[in-house]
Amino acid sequence: MANKSKCQNEKNTKTGIAEAPRYSCAFAGVYQSTVGLNKSVPVLHSGPGCGMVQVHGTGMAAGFNSLGDYGSTNAPCSSLVEEHVIFGGEQKLRDLIETSIQMFDAELFIVISGCVPSLIGDDVNAVVEEFKDKTPVLHVNAPGFSGNSFDGYGLFWDVIINQYLTPKRKRKKLVNIFGIAPFQHIFWKGELQAIKKLLADIGIEANVIFNENKPLESLDKIPQATYNIVLSPWLGHDVAKKLEEKFETPFLTFPGPPVGPKQTSHFLKEVGKKLKVPYKKVKSYIEREEDRIYRLMEYAADNIIVYNPNSYFAMVADSNTAVSISKFITDELSYLPEIIIITDEPPEEFRKDIVKSVQSESISYKPEVLFEKDSWKIKKLLEGRPITTLFGSSIESKVANDIFALYFSLTYPAYNRLALGENFVGYDGGAHFLESARSVNLGPL
Repeated sequence: MANKSKCQNEKNTKTGIAEAPRYSCAFAGVYQSTVGLNKSVPVLHSGPGCGMVQVHGTGMAAGFNSLGDYGSTNAPCSSLVEEHVIFGGEQKLRDLIETSIQMFDAELFIVISGCVPSLIGDDVNAVVEEFKDKTPVLHVNAPGFSGNSFDGYGLFWDVIINQYLTPKRKRKKLVNIFGIAPFQHIFWKGELQAIKKLLADIGIEANVIFNENKPLESLDKIPQATYNIVLSPWLGHDVAKKLEEKFETPFLTFPGPPVGPKQTSHFLKEVGKKLKVPYKKVKSYIEREEDRIYRLMEYAADNIIVYNPNSYFAMVADSNTAVSISKFITDELSYLPEIIIITDEPPEEFRKDIVKSVQSESISYKPEVLFEKDSWKIKKLLEGRPITTLFGSSIESKVANDIFALYFSLTYPAYNRLALGENFVGYDGGAHFLESARSVNLGPL
């Protein structure tokens, strides 16, 4: 059994095949961000399978979501085959873009190059350039072998920053939100709107960019922001740095979206201080919300005390989810963290800070923290531990049965739940998590 008094950071230095990793390729990451932008068409320059697989790998895996009018089987694709490997696919792409512009009532077209055109040397940039006078068209070179879905999120923003954004006059009290990846973080829609409302309540306008009605308007606002806010221990940090270099916009980072009263109050205090929101205004709002939500959460006291108080849990999730949820249930719901497995492969330089972020400040008990993507290895790491509740993806549902643990789905892939506006962000989000997570083990005494 793991030494619970010592927090470990296991370095996953091995490369090669992994069983059921918790993400797709870079191509998928760009696709996810494009569809998440709303009214933006992903024009796929790839084999047909690269587009079709997104129906299951992006949509259904992200809380059984549809991909809208511009994604799924509607997404235009050049459907490259052996012929194009030999003779090139530029003309087919040219015809595809022309037809797509005619067919789709969209604000933005993003051509995504997959593995085949990257290997055969199609000059996609030259083809895309032919259409820029007609409508906004951008190109992202994203062969699957260049990285995973999270890398694709970065590639998407690289192109937006380098090819689209231009300097604009700054607007006070306007911030951009980064670090929450569409679909890859399954509660992204609800999380972004919850952050937007939280900040609006203290007088700050949050440009959440994704899933807004006017995507180009949201993109155009980015250079106007006074601050960029990154809600991840690592994802989006490079994006914020590039925006700082190009537009001199400073940025704030948090280890994840705030969940529950403690994290939310800290988040609002920090953002309010940087944006020069009057202290009394922030303080008054926090006190009012804490009084309200703690009173609401008190109704769950008997549930917490009677059903598995101070019980051990395991968390198998991406960094954002693992840090925010683990700290909330440890600090405010009396759970004890047995093991936390981070699945999104954060870069090595961020891992020590992630381990530090996931540790509770309220209790001295420290979990074992590991970084692992392979589902078989994760199963082995969970066996033989005193775990009462397992928080993870739909992959862990079978594991939970095997180790006789309660189970709650909260991370990608999530084929066993529908995620629309649900989220656990903020004061109300913490209470919602409490009622959702504690409901899995209710029954007659």
